[in-house]
Amino acid sequence: MVPVDLITPEMERCAAACADCHAACLRTALADGLAAGSARLAPEHFRLLMDCADLCATTADFMLRGSAFHERVGGVCAEVCAACAQSCVQFDLADASQQLQACRAACVRCAKSCREAAGAMR
Repeated sequence: MVPVDLITPEMERCAAACADCHAACLRTALADGLAAGSARLAPEHFRLLMDCADLCATTADFMLRGSAFHERVGGVCAEVCAACAQSCVQFDLADASQQLQACRAACVRCAKSCREAAGAMR
């Protein structure tokens, strides 16, 4: 069991935000990327969604176990989440699916939380 003092409230919030972002990115990749006949999602955006989902799952694990590397991993996760959110903006949000909008919002929240957990906000 990880000593409680190794896991800060910021790390707990980051892990939760990462779990939400992971799910949102996977849902978006499936809903908008793999739908039959879908031309909505460029291959680059699909890869970024998958990168973000994978990194969010890894970052949550690092945070929850109080890894000595959580700050570095969280910093990279914040960067990837911000890039994913920006990629979502490339779509006209008036025409975008609700799932795409939800994914963008989850990425923005996760990037902010990861920056806080990584100490970038100090």
